[in-house]
Amino acid sequence: MPSRSRSARPRRRIGVADTTFARWDMGRAVVDELASRTGDFDVVRVTVPGIKDLPVACKRLIEEKDCDIVVACGYVGGAAIDRECANVADHAIQRVQLMTNVHVLGVFVYETEAKDARELAWLCDRRAREHAVNAWRLLFKPEELAAMAGTGKRQGFADAGPIEATLRERRVRRK
Repeated sequence: MPSRSRSARPRRRIGVADTTFARWDMGRAVVDELASRTGDFDVVRVTVPGIKDLPVACKRLIEEKDCDIVVACGYVGGAAIDRECANVADHAIQRVQLMTNVHVLGVFVYETEAKDARELAWLCDRRAREHAVNAWRLLFKPEELAAMAGTGKRQGFADAGPIEATLRERRVRRK
């Protein structure tokens, strides 16, 4: 059966790809967060073994399941090889976006980011949920993202904030 045109379809589809390697169910957090959002959309989820399997899962969600956007959840262990695998997967996900002209939001959580298991679980959940909201905004409320431009938003830990204050201070010092 030929795939339907994204523009001809009234319902949107948000793909969620996650892994069994993760130590927290980030895919479930994304699905749960999206369930609290309004809009005419369905969620399509697929789970693969590891982070290097995410790119093909994302491409299949786009090409075979007609997803309009995908959230790719990857957990990165603490070993050097895990970071290397994450880098490879991230580059491949970038290629998927370029090949399909569809956003794939990478939700990677590095085990080394957190000080303990409790903080790690919190970070996995929060980052996944915040990226889910961003995926929803890209489809339904892009003007909200435009309004946040330059504000130093971060998914997971506290926002970095804008650097405008620093620029104002420089202007004052120059005068």
